[in-house]
Amino acid sequence: MGIYLNQNNDLLTDDRKKKIYIDKSNIIIHTNAYIDEAEKYICVSRPRRFGKSMAANMLVAYYSRGCDSRKLFSDLEISKDPTFEKHLNKYNVIHLDMNDYDYLSVKDAIEEISSEIIEELIEENSFLKDVPNLKLIKALEKVFIKTRIPFVFIIDEWDLIMRKKNYNSQDQEDYLSFLKRLLKGKSYVALCYMTGILPIKKYGEHSALNIFTEYSMENQRNLAEYTGFTEKEVSDLCIKYNMSIDEAKKWYDGYDVCGIETYNPRSVVMSMTWHNFENYWTKTETYEALKVYIQMNFDGLKDKIELMLSGEKIKVNTDKFQNDMTTLSSSDDVLTLLIHLGYLTYDLNKKLCWIPNAEVQQEFINCIEDGGWSEVMNAINQSEECLKATLNGDSETVARIIEQTHEENTSIIKYNDENSLACVVTLSYYTARNKYFIIRELPTGKGYADIAFIPRKNENVPAIVVELKKEQSPEIALKQIREKNYFECLKNYSGEVLLVGLNYTTDNDTGYKKHTCKIEKIIK
Repeated sequence: MGIYLNQNNDLLTDDRKKKIYIDKSNIIIHTNAYIDEAEKYICVSRPRRFGKSMAANMLVAYYSRGCDSRKLFSDLEISKDPTFEKHLNKYNVIHLDMNDYDYLSVKDAIEEISSEIIEELIEENSFLKDVPNLKLIKALEKVFIKTRIPFVFIIDEWDLIMRKKNYNSQDQEDYLSFLKRLLKGKSYVALCYMTGILPIKKYGEHSALNIFTEYSMENQRNLAEYTGFTEKEVSDLCIKYNMSIDEAKKWYDGYDVCGIETYNPRSVVMSMTWHNFENYWTKTETYEALKVYIQMNFDGLKDKIELMLSGEKIKVNTDKFQNDMTTLSSSDDVLTLLIHLGYLTYDLNKKLCWIPNAEVQQEFINCIEDGGWSEVMNAINQSEECLKATLNGDSETVARIIEQTHEENTSIIKYNDENSLACVVTLSYYTARNKYFIIRELPTGKGYADIAFIPRKNENVPAIVVELKKEQSPEIALKQIREKNYFECLKNYSGEVLLVGLNYTTDNDTGYKKHTCKIEKIIK
């Protein structure tokens, strides 16, 4: 048992002692399926605090010949799988955590890694002492030929060099070349599992690292359910810790991982532990990092951020992203980076990204408060007044606030139809999401309600149904709600419902857009 080679299972033992431990051991079913196959090179990238290191620790404990982990896994799901015994503690495992080398140059890091592993290989395989000029790859090959026991490589935070600004492009190329020589086409490799935040960067001929199958926040493939916490896992924790699943969903849900609703695991654990809902995940890193990226106003990036703050989903092309944090030249590059960092989530099929939940939403607000976003902040700061006016039936105040938000944000909202108006309305009701689920175009059976505000559990507020019109009247909007029974979209709700009709009419001479509003109350 060494520091890098054939570690014991202490890291997993420590993880299992934590107050909250969610069993994700069935990921081993998938890694077992790839051993000695063409797909044996796996690169799993996720945002920080999404359980990358815990997964790596578990794989080390499972595959390493340096320990006996049968008891440690006996109560986990993987123990029921037919492949469990076949691969348990059967491999030479090399475990590298690249955080251990961030103080070194790339050249020195490679030299230290190589010399340390060679030293441990010699300790376990004395015949290597007689091999002159022993290099790492030769040592690995000789051990495999002699013992016929292949190696499993677990490389945690593999992309640290790509994320640290003090490493230049030549450093990155040298590092990728080292990995290529170490891993590609080597018979001694049974499996390589790498974790990081970014997908693998490609440099011309160095795209040879395409031997890896990528599992990123764009597409986690068949590992999607192991990316964060699932709905059931969080629901079970909420029951155990007497916490609200609705609040947990509002704060930490919203990540679309190949169609699976995914919660931020770090934040859920902290929330259950401290019995409180607040911003946990983003507090582990200063918001200055996010601020730097969203201030890059490449081809209307600022406008796209504002639209997402209003609840919109934005089309994004992720294909041109260079898989680093410095080669950014378009809004698509920045949005793709924010997807990988966990500040946005992504629908692979529709190619759309959006802000996933209240926790991340607050981080964006923190970033724009410092200046340059005064129009959006005005709308957000007035949103509580807008909701209060709606609940009080004060249609004039509602119309005034929405009109102001419209006028101040004309750069991002192109008002040519009712759908465009919905963007500014949801921005005007920004803080309403604390009390409501806000749903755009909710099906009713006879069409779509433009915006529905469905009260969250334990919130003593009426439901709200909003219909939007252009160049007509709020009375026509209310008539449409009544005639098409749009309030029937509130299937599981009974009680007071506010019907809100909104319209704006443009003066052809001045271009001024006059907003009007009518509010009615019904009982459902």
